[in-house]
Amino acid sequence: MSIQQSGQAPLYRINKFSVPTESRDGFLDLIARTHAVLRKQEGFVADQILEQQSGPGVFNFVTTIEFSGPEVIEGIIAAVATFDQREGIDRQQAMAGLGIKADMGLYRSLDI
Repeated sequence: MSIQQSGQAPLYRINKFSVPTESRDGFLDLIARTHAVLRKQEGFVADQILEQQSGPGVFNFVTTIEFSGPEVIEGIIAAVATFDQREGIDRQQAMAGLGIKADMGLYRSLDI
């Protein structure tokens, strides 16, 4: 069996968050505002915001964002940075203040 990366396949951003109960509303507000910006960007395809309903695990929220490919990432990062600056958001400080731990990364689908 051969495992290969797809040629010009979509790129996925998968973010996992451990959010304390008391920080849920603040976290969801930030996620909603961020995804509103993402949804307007060229190369955005789809997203999901998921909340764990059962089972063990460290992360109780997962977001997935599908982009058309790596060529759009730079523009999307710039759009979110502009939004953060305009809104006075320091993401690292906001997450620390809410007691949120995160694991984030870009993923590509494999043909298996």
